[in-house]
Amino acid sequence: MFSVILEKCYEVVPHPAKNEMLHRFKEYDKGSYGDNNKINVLESLFDVFPPHNRLPRHDIQDFWNHHFPHCFSINQHTMNIVNTIKQQVKVAIITNGSTQRQKAKILNTHLEGCFDTIIISEEVGFSKPDKRIFELALHKLNVQPEDALFVGDDLEKDIAGCQHSHIKGIWFNPNRIKNDTDIKPYTEIDSFDRLISYIT
Repeated sequence: MFSVILEKCYEVVPHPAKNEMLHRFKEYDKGSYGDNNKINVLESLFDVFPPHNRLPRHDIQDFWNHHFPHCFSINQHTMNIVNTIKQQVKVAIITNGSTQRQKAKILNTHLEGCFDTIIISEEVGFSKPDKRIFELALHKLNVQPEDALFVGDDLEKDIAGCQHSHIKGIWFNPNRIKNDTDIKPYTEIDSFDRLISYIT
């Protein structure tokens, strides 16, 4: 999404400034995690880094909703891993965000047929780390918590969230970020290849 914003709103940006802009953008976006309204994310970025072509406030949400689902791709290797896992166990997606954006993202990445159920926070009325969204997934899959694994990249919302429902949380940490929290994942992986051994 950041590259789309650069292309639409900014002219040539020097590399050091681009790195700082990306850092700030990630910071603002993380602060709005699970929030469907992304206006403040871009407004905050624009206030610190004034763009050549500033989007009007009333256009930001439509711009985000239109472009966001197209900013994702999944390589065939990852798809193969997901399909291998699906042959062994029931699988679900639990995602925070708006129904429109998340459904579009799932359709654009051709993931809709890979999962037994897909739970989107806006549709069900609660979001990670609320334990109810994890319990809903267990109910839809007809699986007991002790027989479930949840994989996520956010320690607080994914790992602590699923642990509140007594589900083992696997922290997906491809960048090998140091865990400075009190949250203790069941295990940690840096690639999806390693996930297969926990399933089979």
